[in-house]
Amino acid sequence: MEDITKIKDLTPSSRRVNVVGKVLSVGEPKTIQTKFGDQRSVTEVTIGDDTGKVILSLWGDQASQAKTGETLAIGNGYVSLVRGHIRLNVGKYGSLNVSDEEVAEVNEDFDASEKEYENFHRSGPRRDNFRRGGYGGRSSRDEEEE
Repeated sequence: MEDITKIKDLTPSSRRVNVVGKVLSVGEPKTIQTKFGDQRSVTEVTIGDDTGKVILSLWGDQASQAKTGETLAIGNGYVSLVRGHIRLNVGKYGSLNVSDEEVAEVNEDFDASEKEYENFHRSGPRRDNFRRGGYGGRSSRDEEEE
């Protein structure tokens, strides 16, 4: 895996990150209702590397790959905020595998999921910036100029 992101470098806007971390603990699966009304199972797994630890949210069958003491490789992961706290996610375009490389030492003093982020907004295209009167099409001013 190329360009490994260290856990201490994760931010609320982290996207397309590759993280390698040792499984420190595996929580009990919880059933939650998604914003689309579906029931899904999520398991919170704490992973760590030499820079810190973070909570990894594993959905459905992904949780079966997390065993305490093993090292996981997350490819193309992303960070989301749950009640203002960082969670690392694999997502449908990401990958989760047991890693061949071992994380020998874990820094448990720094917890990336501990810090609370308030009023964080992702940067990106806004959905409300249409031109008045035509959603980007021709305006009456364009017609007057012809």
